[in-house]
Amino acid sequence: MTVAFSTLTRAFLRIGLLSFGGPAAQIALMHEELVEKRGWLTERQYLSALSFCMMLPGPEAMQLCTYAGWRLRGIPGGLIAGTLFVAPGAVVVLALALAYAAFGQVPMVQSLFLGIQAAVVVIVLQALIKLAKRAFGPGYMAEGLALAGAAFLAIYGFGLPFPLIVGLAALWGALRSTGATEEPAIALPPGSARRTALTVVIFLLLWAAPFALVSGSAFLTDIGLFFSQLAVVTFGGAYAVLAYMTQEVVNTQGWLTTAEMIDGLGLAETTPGPLILVTEFVAALAGAKHSLPMALAAAALTLWVTFIPCFLWIFAGAPYIEWITRQPRLAGALRAITAAVVGVIANLSLWFALHVLFARVHTAWPASPAHRPATPEWATLDEAALGLTLLAALLLLGFRLGMAPVLGLMALAGAVAGSLL
Repeated sequence: MTVAFSTLTRAFLRIGLLSFGGPAAQIALMHEELVEKRGWLTERQYLSALSFCMMLPGPEAMQLCTYAGWRLRGIPGGLIAGTLFVAPGAVVVLALALAYAAFGQVPMVQSLFLGIQAAVVVIVLQALIKLAKRAFGPGYMAEGLALAGAAFLAIYGFGLPFPLIVGLAALWGALRSTGATEEPAIALPPGSARRTALTVVIFLLLWAAPFALVSGSAFLTDIGLFFSQLAVVTFGGAYAVLAYMTQEVVNTQGWLTTAEMIDGLGLAETTPGPLILVTEFVAALAGAKHSLPMALAAAALTLWVTFIPCFLWIFAGAPYIEWITRQPRLAGALRAITAAVVGVIANLSLWFALHVLFARVHTAWPASPAHRPATPEWATLDEAALGLTLLAALLLLGFRLGMAPVLGLMALAGAVAGSLL
């Protein structure tokens, strides 16, 4: 299938503009667009690519989008798809960061996004159900549910790191899969090793190139090095590294205060695109304390070192996905990872819902480093957020309106609610 670049661009721009709600909603949106509506990917191709992307550092939804573009039109298609997935959110986050730096709190923006946050709670739940139905295919329901439940308990109840959960799921799936796959085995792509090596070299040079331009600025160099490091440890999405990032940004580097970091996360959660765009907010706000040009430079550098590695992982690894999914043990490992990811996303969905509906959510015991499941203070329930969430459920589940009109209506409802409070 040959897809025109103009068609590909329009499709992925639409995905980028509507990619609210974090990975669960974004993955569901891409499935609807790429598999159900357009038939550009088969169900197997989509789930195999999703499992592969879940094993990589960085935002899995953006990498899945990049893979889809790569499969349709090679590296140019992947660059278009991945860039368009990030660009709308990056523009909004930069505008919000600069407004925040100039005016402090942004009450009107927060009121608008109050309704969007409520809608996202329902969107994520809806997306999670769809993802679970796809992951738990015939003959795999019991085992898939067990793996998803175990993954949820491991990350929510015990705070185990995401890479460990993925590794254990992969090991379980590999040991359980000893038979042949349903499809015949295929050989590795011819000449793949040489092409992969060339891809790695080119993108490593691109990754490092900006440091030659900012070598005269200690601040920009520190920004680039820190977020480059973050890009290779962000397994499981932004949530997996938020605690580490906050500690470094607030306590070690002193770029932001704790309150500014929390506000940045809240704004990033309500914009389209991956949540890891919170790194752009951090860099822009830190740079704005020097000057506007420094804010723009810091934001651009952070976007570059955060997302160039995502293209590297996909373009280097994508040619092997079909081969990997036809190896019995590797295919079993990927299937188990997909099931475990349902539990991980369920945890992220719960975390997001709690932070939308409650003013205070505890994630650690007082004066103790021990892990504690996210627990809300019930007395801090936000009645406006609850009412807006019920309205969003009515629009999405009752009247079955599309995502775009619901987000628009909920933004308006949030603004009205904010003006009445």
